[in-house]
Amino acid sequence: MFLNFINFVGKKYFQNRYLKQVLPWQNQPIETQKQVFQYLISQAQDTYFGKKHHFSKIQHICDFQKNIPVRSYEAFYEYIDKILKGEENILWKGKTKWFAKSSGTTNAKSKFIPISKESLYDGHFKAGKDMFATYFHFYPDSNLYKGKALSIGGSHQINPFNEHSQYGDLSAVLIQNMPSSYELFRTPPKKIALMSEWESKIEAMANYTMNQNVTSIAGVPTWTVVLIQKILEKTQKNHIQEVWKNLEVFFHGAVSFIPYKKQFEILAPKLRYMEIYNASEGYFAFQTEPNDPGMLLLLNHGIFYEFIPFNQLEKEFPDSIPIQDLEVGKTYALVISTNGGLWRYNIGDTLTITQKSPLKIIISGRTKHFINAFGEELMVGNTDQALAFACEKTGAILKDYTAAPIYFQNNDAGGHEWIIEFEKLPHDTSKFFELLDSKLQEINTDYAAKRYKNMALRFPVFHIAPQGFFYQWLKSKGKLGGQHKVPRLSNDRKLIEELLSLLNS
Repeated sequence: MFLNFINFVGKKYFQNRYLKQVLPWQNQPIETQKQVFQYLISQAQDTYFGKKHHFSKIQHICDFQKNIPVRSYEAFYEYIDKILKGEENILWKGKTKWFAKSSGTTNAKSKFIPISKESLYDGHFKAGKDMFATYFHFYPDSNLYKGKALSIGGSHQINPFNEHSQYGDLSAVLIQNMPSSYELFRTPPKKIALMSEWESKIEAMANYTMNQNVTSIAGVPTWTVVLIQKILEKTQKNHIQEVWKNLEVFFHGAVSFIPYKKQFEILAPKLRYMEIYNASEGYFAFQTEPNDPGMLLLLNHGIFYEFIPFNQLEKEFPDSIPIQDLEVGKTYALVISTNGGLWRYNIGDTLTITQKSPLKIIISGRTKHFINAFGEELMVGNTDQALAFACEKTGAILKDYTAAPIYFQNNDAGGHEWIIEFEKLPHDTSKFFELLDSKLQEINTDYAAKRYKNMALRFPVFHIAPQGFFYQWLKSKGKLGGQHKVPRLSNDRKLIEELLSLLNS
């Protein structure tokens, strides 16, 4: 009876929030973003960065874009280093007590993204509430609050440069800062969720949560699959909803869901899915409708967005396309300014506009994860789509993959080399490879032109990796769990040569 009451009250609160707080700004995207911009500039004008870049004199967005260059993380590090060492009012007002640590898969360098109080509460937490509001709006029959939300968290530690601040995976930062009342609705407890050793954590999570009434899961598909498989192994059940009978939704992000969809349909056959775009730098978007892959861009959550044509990314002062001039179907690189103190920061993602009113996007790739060695402009969105098609036609289930160019040698054409790990092998591997190649030609005209008569690109080279190959590679790098993932595409051969060496050893 108590759970029924809690579920009823929770739904009413969020359904009301959707009508009063989520809907209004969607109809005023330009004005909303102008207000966010003015707020950011006014709040940061007395910071070290704001004084250095004359924020007090900035009146218009165009002034900002003319005087502040687009920066990568490396160009920001001189400022972030000061904050890590305890200095205040550097990129954002006040003292920064938390940093979201994120790192690439192929090197040891970590990024430390400052998390201000404003970016935490007016960004991540506000967006999370709006996501639930949207979910309850579209699913008024939901019973989420009759059970618990399972989240696969990372870990955190004291900042060695300044004992008054901490850093860790974004998920750990969020869990540590959530109101204590939220602990009533989530699982597992912090002592398990924040364990640092990944394999021990999965074991502990499985043992604890398989006896809980889990109604929702939030996490990265890659690692959620690992947990579900561990629980099914322990319980000897066929699918996870035989364990969690009231499980209704999976909130997923960090990687494309396309390669994992078939696997989840087997592991959890009656599950709703909602994609979220929540990164260390900010919570940017979430899916609003089950049959629409486009995600609603969050315009009123302390982030000012700029959309840069992909061919201008190398410029310090590229053209920035205003919201009103964005074109449906076109792809742009995302640049952000935030209430965490990132200014014209190139986040490294490319977005494709799927709808203008309200503004919706899909993540089409990474600015560093593509193959364009021969002018083929192959993006992760292309390869995910082609792989899903080939899997469907050959009964395969994909687990992970990576691809890289094969450079011209003597008079030979170039090509692409793939390493693919399957959960279930295709019934005809040769047919799978042919379908993958032909689908890429169908959806990417640049790739098709280079593949014409094998003149610039010959038929790809494929390697099938054994079960657990990429998992073991990530483990060897200390990259298990969190938002760590295998780079799908590389424009050089550094990663694939390392993996081939491991594959052939």
